[in-house]
Amino acid sequence: MQEKLRKHIEKIVPLTDDEFAFVASHFTLKNFKKREFLIQEGESVKYAYFVVSGLLMLVFADESGKQHIVSFAMEDWWESDFLAYYSQTSATMSLQCIENTQVFCLSLQDYQKVCSGLQKMEHFFLKKSNAGHIGSQQRILTFLSSNAKERYEQLIKQYPSLVQRVPKTLLASYLGVSRETLSRLSS
Repeated sequence: MQEKLRKHIEKIVPLTDDEFAFVASHFTLKNFKKREFLIQEGESVKYAYFVVSGLLMLVFADESGKQHIVSFAMEDWWESDFLAYYSQTSATMSLQCIENTQVFCLSLQDYQKVCSGLQKMEHFFLKKSNAGHIGSQQRILTFLSSNAKERYEQLIKQYPSLVQRVPKTLLASYLGVSRETLSRLSS
C-alpha cells in the first residue's frame, strides 16, 4: 500500500528511499466499511485522508436537514473537512464511505512535521491544494453557468469511472437534480 502513496507523491516530487521512509512514517493506514463515517458533523477532524482504494462522499446538511453532496473522493484523491482540519474546529460536514475504503490518514501535527522536515513535501501539498482550489472553483462555475444536462455530460467526460460507481440517487444529489431528472439525462 505504501507504494501507492509513493507513486502518488512522486507524480509531483521525486523522493529518495530515506525521504519516503520519513514521509511514510507519518501516515497511518486504516480500513473502513461501506456506509461507515470517517468524519461526522460536529466532531473534531483528526485527519486528512488519501484514498488508497474505495470511494468516499463529503456531505453537508443544511438547517432543514437536507443533505448536499459536496464532493466524491476515489483512489488517488485526498479528502477531509479541510476547514475543520486546518483550523482544528468541529466538522461542518460528514465524510462517509460509499464502498469499503482503505485510506492513509495524516494528522495536522504529522502534516506539519512532514512539511517542516522535507521542503519537497511543502511543494507537493501546495500543488495538491492548488488543484483542489481549481477543482472547487470549476464545480461552482459549472453550477452557475450550466444546465443539468451539461453538468451531467461534463461529469461523465471528466470522471467516467466515478459515474459507474456512484449510486444514481447520490449522483442526482451531487448534480443538483432529482433522481427522475437524472434518469432522463442518462437515457
